[in-house]
Amino acid sequence: MDERFNRWLLPPLLTLLFLLIVYQYVSPACPGAACPRRPPASAAAARREGDPAERERAAAEEGAAEEAAALPRLVPKFPFAQGELCRRVRFDMRGRDVIVFLHIQKTGGTTFGRHLVRNIRLEQPCYCRAGQKKCACHRPGGDKDTWLFSRFSTGWSCGLHADWTELTSCVPAAMERRGCPGNRTLRNFYYITMLRDPVSRYLSEWKHVQRGATWKTSLHMCDGRSPTPDELPTCYEGEDWSGVSLQEFMDCSYNLANNRQVRMLADLSLVGCYNLTFMNESERNIILLQSAKNNLKNMAFFGLTEFQRKTQYLFERTFNLKFISPFTQFNVTRASNVDIDDDVRQRIEELNFLDMQLYEYAKDLFLQRFQYFKQEEHQKNRLKRREERRLLREQRAHQWPKEEAAAAQVAVTEDYNSQVARW
Repeated sequence: MDERFNRWLLPPLLTLLFLLIVYQYVSPACPGAACPRRPPASAAAARREGDPAERERAAAEEGAAEEAAALPRLVPKFPFAQGELCRRVRFDMRGRDVIVFLHIQKTGGTTFGRHLVRNIRLEQPCYCRAGQKKCACHRPGGDKDTWLFSRFSTGWSCGLHADWTELTSCVPAAMERRGCPGNRTLRNFYYITMLRDPVSRYLSEWKHVQRGATWKTSLHMCDGRSPTPDELPTCYEGEDWSGVSLQEFMDCSYNLANNRQVRMLADLSLVGCYNLTFMNESERNIILLQSAKNNLKNMAFFGLTEFQRKTQYLFERTFNLKFISPFTQFNVTRASNVDIDDDVRQRIEELNFLDMQLYEYAKDLFLQRFQYFKQEEHQKNRLKRREERRLLREQRAHQWPKEEAAAAQVAVTEDYNSQVARW
C-alpha cells in the first residue's frame, strides 16, 4: 500500500518542482536576488553595443556632474566678462616686471606683505636681515634690480601708505631713483592690493588711532602737490588722537577713515583731488566709486582679508608663483572684540557707504574669479583622467594578444607532453 502511494505521489511532486524552476527563470517579475540590478540610463547607454567612446563619454559626464555638485553654488550679482575673471599674468621675474603692492590701512596688508617677501618659493629668495623690516628682493641671475615694490622691499618710497593716485605717478620715477637699470618705459607694473569688510576695517583703524597711530606723515600727493590744511583738516589737536572714543571718531566729518578704501583706489585727479569745492558731493561720490571699481577690476590681483586661503589660491594662479606655507585665517581680531549695537553698526555703514558698495562689488568679483579657476581646474583634471584611461585601454589592448598567444603556446606544449607520456 505504501509503495503504491509513493509511486503515485512522486510524479506530481517532481512536476511541481520543475515548474517552480522554470517559473524562476522566465517570470517577468524576477523576484528577489534572481533579478539583476537595472543599470542607470547613462551607464546602459554607455555600454550600448560595447562602444568604448560611449563608455568614455558617459564616464566623463558622470565625473563632471559629481565635481559640479562639489562646488558651492554662486549666484553672481554683477556681470563680468570671461577676460575679467580669467586673470593671469605672465610674470617675468628675470625681465622688467614689477609687482606693486598698494597697502590700505587695516586690511591685513602687513601680513600679506610679509608673505610676499618671506613665504614665496623663489629661485632667488628675498634676503631678509634679522631685526630689519625691509628685505632685498633681487631678480635671479645676480641682477640687483627688484621685482617687488612694497613696504617690506623698497620701503615707503612714494610716501606712507601711498594710494593709487600717488603710486601710479610715483613708482616709475622711484624705481629710477633707486638706481635700478633699465628704461622706465620697458617695465611692466602689476598692481595688487587687499580689501576688508568696511565695518571691521573702520573699527580696526579706530582702535589703532586710539593707541596713538596718526599716519600724519602721509603725503597725499595729487596733481603734483599735497593738500592744503584747509582742504584736509585734522580731527585732533596735538601730536596724536590717543584715547579717542568711537563716538568722537565717528563725529569728525573729515576723518580719512571714512570710505578710505574707495579714496585710496580711485583716481583723485578726476574729482579735483582734495578740493571739495571742485564739484558737488553727489557727483564726486559717483565718480570716486566708479573709478575705484574700474581700477580694482583692472588690477592684476586683489585679495580679501576674510578669505585668506582663497586669496592665496588666486594669487598663485594669477602669477604662477607658489607660497611655501598656507595662509592662516584669523577670525579673532581687535575689531571682532569690539562690541557694538545695531545703531552704531548702522552709523558706521552710513559713514562708509561708498566702501560698502565697493566691497560688495569686490567680493562678488573675487568669488566669481575663484569659481572660474576652480571649474577650470576640475575640467583639466577630468581631461587628465580621460587621457589616463585611454592610455590604459591601449596598453591592455596590446597586452591581451600577447597573453593569448602565450596561453596558446602553453596549451600546445602541455598537449605534446601529455601525448609523449601516453606513448
